[in-house]
Amino acid sequence: MVQIIGLDISKASVSCCLISEKIVESREFYYRYNFPKFTATVAGISGLLDLIGGDLTNTIAIMEPTGVNYSQLWGTQLARAGVEVRLVGHKELRSFREHHLGLPDKDDDADALALAIYGWDYVDSPRRFVQLRSHTIVRIRQLVLRLAHLNRVQSPIINRARQDLAWQFPEVALVRSLRSGEKVPLLWGWLCSQRQSVKYDLMLERSIGLGITDELRRHAARICDIQQEEMVLEFELSKLVSEPQFLPYRKVFARFGFGRRVEAILLSQIYPFENYLATDGKPDIKIRKGRRSGKPTKRHLSLRRFCKALGYAPTQESSGDLQKSKVAGGSDLCRKALWQWIFTRIEVQRCRLANDIGDRLGELIDTEKASGRPVRLVRSRVAAKAVKLLFKELVWELSSKSEI
Repeated sequence: MVQIIGLDISKASVSCCLISEKIVESREFYYRYNFPKFTATVAGISGLLDLIGGDLTNTIAIMEPTGVNYSQLWGTQLARAGVEVRLVGHKELRSFREHHLGLPDKDDDADALALAIYGWDYVDSPRRFVQLRSHTIVRIRQLVLRLAHLNRVQSPIINRARQDLAWQFPEVALVRSLRSGEKVPLLWGWLCSQRQSVKYDLMLERSIGLGITDELRRHAARICDIQQEEMVLEFELSKLVSEPQFLPYRKVFARFGFGRRVEAILLSQIYPFENYLATDGKPDIKIRKGRRSGKPTKRHLSLRRFCKALGYAPTQESSGDLQKSKVAGGSDLCRKALWQWIFTRIEVQRCRLANDIGDRLGELIDTEKASGRPVRLVRSRVAAKAVKLLFKELVWELSSKSEI
């Protein structure tokens, strides 16, 4: 008999709710159930497995995908013990707890109970859960997140270093120094004595600056350390993305001119693409009666799921005469990456893609900007159009070029 255990995970502990039958009165159960709690220790892991009992393979653990830091520990330990692990989206759980169960104000125990009941109610509905990713995709996502973190970390250090250069060595304060192969950027490497440069030696001798301080050299060393770590991560990421199962995806990405990092970000979110399709491997399209027209209307469910995953599915918000829509949910990382891609490869005409995709999106963004619409809105609309084109291209490439 299947049993469900809901796990609300904190930084160093977990609150549990184990059920083996349907819970009817959730509020009453909440007040009388003694929610076990375990710490992130050897004893804590053992205690959790003892709570589950000997029937590990018939147990399903339900938790939220709290990044790669908290849920990873407990999920991995349970999976190694033979427990099936499923993830529930934060938005779905919050709505389920508040509106379906009517539980008290949010706390760890209420979340654990909501996770357990959610798992029991939807155990036979896989689409109600966040799709579990393969080990390779999980590692790609970890690398993508780490690279994004390193980018955020080094930006303020570089800004501070440039401010110091403005009075210590103003001639190079605005120099854009980039990595060359496996070498750190020349300017920062030269400042911390990791690279030699006769050019900068001569410029420093003639500089009107007040001289380079040890503090600036330490900043440069930090920048080089981060850049070296980025090189190691990018090398591993390049190897993973080059694996055979991703080649059809990268073939499509090449038509859009995505860089390696953007490719990795998108792969970490959309692979395998079959998850967005119907059981027959084709886009899920339903014919339903239109709410306003009353006529049969096509509902492109696969396309909407795909757009939502990438952060470009509008949500309708209407009340009385007020009608508006906004983009909510999905991957912020993908949304940001696509936004930057629009800015660098579509909006700038001299960098625009020289193919049908570049022509279509370029014409759209030029027309939208000429109409006087706000630039931020224009880029968002073009990015949404690009996501729909990406879906179409992936279906064409991965479904033996079947009709969409």
